[in-house]
Amino acid sequence: MPSTLSSKSVRERIVHFMHLEASGGLVLMFVALLALLANNSFMASGYQGILDTPVVVQLGDFKIAKPALLWINDGLMAIFFFLVGLEIKREVLKGELSSLSKISLPLFAAFGGIVVPALVYLSFNYSDPVTSQGWAIPAATDIAFALGILALLGNRVPVSLKILLLAVAIIDDLAAIIIIALFYTENLSLTALSWAAVGIAILFAMNRAKVMRILPYALVGTLVWAAVLKSGVHATLAGVITAFAIPLAKPSPKTPSPLTRAEHGLHIWVAFLILPLFAFANAGVSLKGLSPADLLSPVPLGIAAGLFIGKQIGVFSLCWIAVKLGLARLPEGAGWTQVWAVACLTGVGFTMSLFIGTLAFDDPAQLNGVRLGVLMGSILSGVLGYVLLRLSCPPREKSNPVIEDAVAT
Repeated sequence: MPSTLSSKSVRERIVHFMHLEASGGLVLMFVALLALLANNSFMASGYQGILDTPVVVQLGDFKIAKPALLWINDGLMAIFFFLVGLEIKREVLKGELSSLSKISLPLFAAFGGIVVPALVYLSFNYSDPVTSQGWAIPAATDIAFALGILALLGNRVPVSLKILLLAVAIIDDLAAIIIIALFYTENLSLTALSWAAVGIAILFAMNRAKVMRILPYALVGTLVWAAVLKSGVHATLAGVITAFAIPLAKPSPKTPSPLTRAEHGLHIWVAFLILPLFAFANAGVSLKGLSPADLLSPVPLGIAAGLFIGKQIGVFSLCWIAVKLGLARLPEGAGWTQVWAVACLTGVGFTMSLFIGTLAFDDPAQLNGVRLGVLMGSILSGVLGYVLLRLSCPPREKSNPVIEDAVAT
């Protein structure tokens, strides 16, 4: 009985996660279209004006001065990465990534979905040292958008496929965090890094001391974020590090852990405020003067091909190899066509791809190319994944109405 309850609890958490992420994905689709409209209409100057608005925070000699766009990308997205860190820690310790049997297939899939898209992108940009910096852009998967597409299919899709997609996307996020730390770090300030190290030490000392209130972690984490921002390492990594310090242990049998409380409390804000704001600020591709040659330039073409072709080949081929070698098993109730469809959906990069694009490039023209490539690749991947699942997953009776309705909402 205890194992049944534990399994049910994990399943309910996954359903709750997918319920929020799927709904948030639909909101993201709407906001991305709104951004496109705003930057390609009479509202374009106002749209750019909002993003360029200077915002200054100063305390004594310590000063952070950035336009609104960078406060969204460096500040609000640190909260998103904090949530990602919480999800990774939970899944690794107690969830879908907690054992070899659970992690094997998504791990192979994620590896293929990172390496092959990067190689596809580089095949278009290897000769240019500037544009080649964008190699990691098509390696990411947008959980919210992908699950939003699955939500359109209702109860057709087996829960096992949804869990596979979720696990692959979480591993992708972890890989993206490592890539950002290693390859998208500017000149380092040892003084700021030293202050950040002190803050990180305090965070984990609180964890060891079994501090169960979230507020102390939030306060110290904010100081770590400010120090990391000044250090040259991307500030969003402070969110991940802070998340890893939040205790997963329960203070009492009847009280949820600080990690669970933080995760559940933040999900709605991230899904329906932070990510939509990021999408609105970064998805506004300018179509003014756009020509077919622009669509075929190396950056957008490399990104679109990496997401649409690279993800399919990488994820599907590594899944096939892992299963044929007996290193992993197909998801329960799924066949190879459904796995192919999931491989397509991992090509919906959007949020993470756009975010890495802002780190790789500063030039507005290149950033517009990034947006164009991400939108082209994500739309093609999403449409093909949806069609494949629609054709290969016939309608079925709901074996568990609560779970299926939650995921389909």
